[in-house]
Amino acid sequence: GSPHGGVMKAMILAAGRGKRMRPLTDTTPKPLLEVHAKPLIAFHLEALARAGFSEIVINISWLGEQIRERLGDGVDYGVSIEYSEESEALETAGGIVQVLDRLGRQFVIVNADVYTDYDFAHLQRSDSAAHLVLVANPDHHAEGDFALHDGIVSRQGELRFTYAGIACFKSEFFAGLEPGRRALGPLLFEAAQSNRVTAELFAGEWHDIGTPERLQALNDT
Repeated sequence: GSPHGGVMKAMILAAGRGKRMRPLTDTTPKPLLEVHAKPLIAFHLEALARAGFSEIVINISWLGEQIRERLGDGVDYGVSIEYSEESEALETAGGIVQVLDRLGRQFVIVNADVYTDYDFAHLQRSDSAAHLVLVANPDHHAEGDFALHDGIVSRQGELRFTYAGIACFKSEFFAGLEPGRRALGPLLFEAAQSNRVTAELFAGEWHDIGTPERLQALNDT
């Protein structure tokens, strides 16, 4: 069985416009761009299913109908998918707030546009309201986001790591936030000031598919 007992839901963030991926994203939403002939988002669905997550929420906006048509209700992946439509992209935190009542007390989020072999079964049920997966800084983000001391995230520190776009949250982290556009970064930075964010380091395969060149490089491997 799964450590999560099938109870915890996961949310895949798939509503971004993918401006840096143009012209590819003028006709295809970023989560459906393919690595080795498989849509990016399909890798996440398969990995989440393997880890015992059966209920997945996907937020969609730009060309979102294509995502819904491609994935349907999730039966092909062994999961149950529900969609959250955003007439305008609400950014990460805004997208989560819009479906907070559907996600339960604790839930996992993953950015649709990362490619990784991270095992979601390892995502610790942390006591903290926000638990992040961090990776070594990629070339295009050399300064990183957070330092890590004894599992606690901070903004201060010489050795910094990059937020991988994978996290486990308790709903209380977003409690009281008004609906609307809201980025996640500022919320994490603020919470990190009071030592309220924990993290783990992941040393496996991880790529942020931010540009056509990075997608091509991955497909060339």
